[in-house]
Amino acid sequence: MAFAINNCPQHQPLYRKLDVITVAWHGPDRTFLLKALSMIKSELVQKLAATSPHLYQRDLERIVNLVLGEIVGALKDGDRVELRGFGAFSTKARTARTGRNPRTGSAVEVTAKKAATFKPGKEMRARLNASTEKAATL
Repeated sequence: MAFAINNCPQHQPLYRKLDVITVAWHGPDRTFLLKALSMIKSELVQKLAATSPHLYQRDLERIVNLVLGEIVGALKDGDRVELRGFGAFSTKARTARTGRNPRTGSAVEVTAKKAATFKPGKEMRARLNASTEKAATL
């Protein structure tokens, strides 16, 4: 679903696919601003290009695709991928089971599959919780 993010005159309307959104009141006139909590790959490449003006955007896109491709390939082979300070990607086997069709309520056989999991690293957890810990001490 794509839609306008805000109606605030000082912000340009932003259209993009949103997975999770938050609503924050903005200004005395009670206008609101919706903020996406996800980043797509092209936005990552654009941020990298902005912080590394000496590199071409097409090269950064190739690098991002290569890194993500290697992670997916390793997971596909059943390996664990650990990025120090960031976290670890691994797979978890899901067994076959009998599920339910939510619309009809009938039993449906769900096949066995692998699911990707991510566990954040110690440094990432510390950085994410740094502002929460400061607020708790005040």
